[in-house]
Amino acid sequence: MAKDLSKTVAAMEGCYQRFNPAAYLQYNYTAPRADFERSDSIVPWKLSCLHRALTEDDIRGDVLVDVGSGPTLYQVMSGCERFNRVILSDFLEVNRRELQSWLQEGKSSLDWTTYFKYVCELEGRGSSAWTKKAERLRTVVSDVLPIDVHQSCPLSQGTLPLCGADCLVSSFCLESVSPDLTSFNIALSNISSLLRKGGYLLLIGALGESFYMGGPGLCIPVVPLDEAQVCVSLRASGYELLQLSIYHLPTDMKVGVDDVTGVFFAKAKKC
Repeated sequence: MAKDLSKTVAAMEGCYQRFNPAAYLQYNYTAPRADFERSDSIVPWKLSCLHRALTEDDIRGDVLVDVGSGPTLYQVMSGCERFNRVILSDFLEVNRRELQSWLQEGKSSLDWTTYFKYVCELEGRGSSAWTKKAERLRTVVSDVLPIDVHQSCPLSQGTLPLCGADCLVSSFCLESVSPDLTSFNIALSNISSLLRKGGYLLLIGALGESFYMGGPGLCIPVVPLDEAQVCVSLRASGYELLQLSIYHLPTDMKVGVDDVTGVFFAKAKKC
C-alpha cells in the first residue's frame, strides 16, 4: 500500500513540473475572481476571512509558516503584521523564484497593489498605507523554502523553533497535491508537525473540485472535498475546529479553469 501511494505521489510531482505560475495567476487572481468592487468576488472573501480570523482572536506570535505558497502572496498580507517572522514555502522551484522575484526586486507576474490596498482598508488604515504593508511583508519574510507535505518532516530540520510555529496558513495546497483522500489526510497530519500545541491553522481549500488548470493544457487532478470531510479530517489530525465558512461560487466565477463549486475557510487550534 505504501509503495503504491509513493508511486501516485510521484506521478503528481511529475505533473507539476509543467506548472506555469504566470498562467495560474491570470486564471485565478484577476477579475472576475479578483474583482474588488464586487462583494461576492472570491478573492475579497478570502482576504476578509483571513483578516477576521486573526483579529477576532488576536492571533499573533513569533513564527507564521505559509504551507505551499504557490506563486501567491495574498494569504500572508494580514499575518505579516502579527508575526515577527514569516516563512513562505513551496515544492516547486519555479514558484519559489516567483516569490523571491517580488521580495528582492519587486517584480511579479501579477501586480499585487490592489490586494495590499484592500487588506489595508480591512485593517482601517486606508489604501494609501499599502506601500508600508508591502515593505513590512518584505521585512518579515525570512525564508522561501522547499517543502514536501508528503514527508513526515515537510521542512528541513532546524528551520523552526523546537516547539514549532505559532500559526500555519495553507491555501489550496493539500487537496491539489494529493492523489486521494488518504494522502490528503496524511499530508494534513504531516504539516501539523510544524505547529506548536495550541497554535492555529488557517486553512483555505476547494470544495467539489476534481481538477484545475496549472497552465495552458495542463490539467491537474484534485481530491474532491466536501464540508463534512473537512471537519472529519481536521479532527482526526488533532485539531479543534473553531470556525468553518463556506463560499459558493456564483455562475460567472466558473470561468472554465477548474470545476470548483465552493471554497472553505477553516480556523482550527492544535490540541
